[in-house]
Amino acid sequence: MEDSVVVSPDWLASRLDDPQVRIVDVRDSWEYDGIGHVPGAVSIPFDSYRDESDVDRGTLPGADAFAELLSEAGISPDDTIVAYDDTHGVFAARFVLTALEYGHDDVRLLDGDYSAWNRDYETTSEVPEIEATTYEPSPLARDESPLVGFEAVEAALERDAVFVDTREEHEFEEARIPGAVRFDWREVVDDETRRLKPADDLEALLESYGITPDREIVLYCNTARRISHTYVVLRALGYETVAFYEGSLTEWLANDGEVATGPISAAEDA
Repeated sequence: MEDSVVVSPDWLASRLDDPQVRIVDVRDSWEYDGIGHVPGAVSIPFDSYRDESDVDRGTLPGADAFAELLSEAGISPDDTIVAYDDTHGVFAARFVLTALEYGHDDVRLLDGDYSAWNRDYETTSEVPEIEATTYEPSPLARDESPLVGFEAVEAALERDAVFVDTREEHEFEEARIPGAVRFDWREVVDDETRRLKPADDLEALLESYGITPDREIVLYCNTARRISHTYVVLRALGYETVAFYEGSLTEWLANDGEVATGPISAAEDA
């Protein structure tokens, strides 16, 4: 687990005093201030690292804008970042994906969320003292990044790639990339514990959808938030050939990409 992109509450609790482990709370500011947070956590709300002004690059904020956020939060490139939210990790996973894309080597997702942490560990309303840094981003080269665009997705349609749509059923039926498998990102979460299901269960679940490590996988949703969670889970399980369609269906439709509609027929599902 120590080398995994997903870390347990126990792992984090044992490192609260480590100055190089920096905890990021991506909930709204009022939640951070009013409800409490993990001790030592800094507040970097989800909306601050999301920019919807340019559909050609999805909703990434840009390397410089993201680096400014990390600088203000007192984070350095060699720190270990652990991000969390209170929504099963879907917003925090987006932070993880963004940090990885901009070259931060060691960024993790807390397994579970604030509510899961709060069941076993103390929380606080005390805001930590922050000494600003000058964070220098190192964005991944195109051939190193999992992010793909419209043309690469079109090309993947011609191959034996598994397209994974992580949206709701009604969204899927309204419009989807042809041949896509609908996989609700929340299926990997145990409702009781609010944490990820055991690895063996996850692998069996994914296999039941044809999402296996030997296949080329392309993830998409509407604006790349929900696939961030699925991407982090697949990465934690050791999947290597996973493409992340940053523009997702928003870009696909804007470029008049081919779509399928309606319920999946028995023939399609076979």
